[in-house]
Amino acid sequence: MDKSKVYFSREITPEKVTELYKNLGVTLSGNVAIKLHSGEKGNQNFLKPLFWKPIIDTVKGTVVECNTAYDGARNSTEKHKKLISEHEWDKYFTVDLLDAEGPDLELQIPNGKVLKSNSVGKNIVNYDSMLVLSHFKGHPAGGYGGALKQLSIGCASSRGKSLIHSAGFTDDQSIVWEHMAEQDLFLESMSDAAQSVVNFFDGKIAYINVMKNLSVDCDCCAVAEDPCMKDIGILSSLDPVAIDKACIDLIYKATDDAGQKHFLERLESLHGVHTVEAAEALGFGTTDYELIEI
Repeated sequence: MDKSKVYFSREITPEKVTELYKNLGVTLSGNVAIKLHSGEKGNQNFLKPLFWKPIIDTVKGTVVECNTAYDGARNSTEKHKKLISEHEWDKYFTVDLLDAEGPDLELQIPNGKVLKSNSVGKNIVNYDSMLVLSHFKGHPAGGYGGALKQLSIGCASSRGKSLIHSAGFTDDQSIVWEHMAEQDLFLESMSDAAQSVVNFFDGKIAYINVMKNLSVDCDCCAVAEDPCMKDIGILSSLDPVAIDKACIDLIYKATDDAGQKHFLERLESLHGVHTVEAAEALGFGTTDYELIEI
């Protein structure tokens, strides 16, 4: 596999997001799904609608989300739609909860290491292409959250999220947290699920990671730590493995940042890089990349 191109800018503005998308040289066609994290109720770190508005307007996309599998303000369609309004996503964009009502769509994963299928919101069939907008940060389960998490847990229905977290043991969100998989099996399940979404869009997919508000906690945390590191920049790529690995490498290179040690404790204690390794082993991306600074 040839080196993947990853574009990088240290400047973090909504306009720069659009510029880095255009550097990819692709035009996402048809109905474009915009997968992003809309933020848990109480979370202070997620990237707000106005930050993403220029790029979403550029590609004329629909914001897509899925319900969660943990207690909170997003684990039912009714509550989730209410929070989406509170966070003003539907003020600026059309928003589609992909799993607002069942049945789920089962995406097959013939070569999956742990999972052989992935349950996603059935509305995904209404989209021809996808732009994955990721707020890169830490994560209390996966070590970090980036493009691969958005593809996997982000696109999975509540049922699918339960199967990923339990490595296929249960699809019941009421008991999944009692049956969390061994860590590497969970990370491998995420990579399996991510591959199913990549395959579904068959090359009509692009990725932007924004390294801003670098907390060790995810935007899914109602009570999240404040950012511990300085903002680093924006990255774009057509390869979800390369873009996540480039972000991780940039964290390691930030040796003059006083918060780096704390962030790496979260990343390393949960073996976060294994998600990238497992995805590369499945063959839908590479950690061999060229970082092109804009």
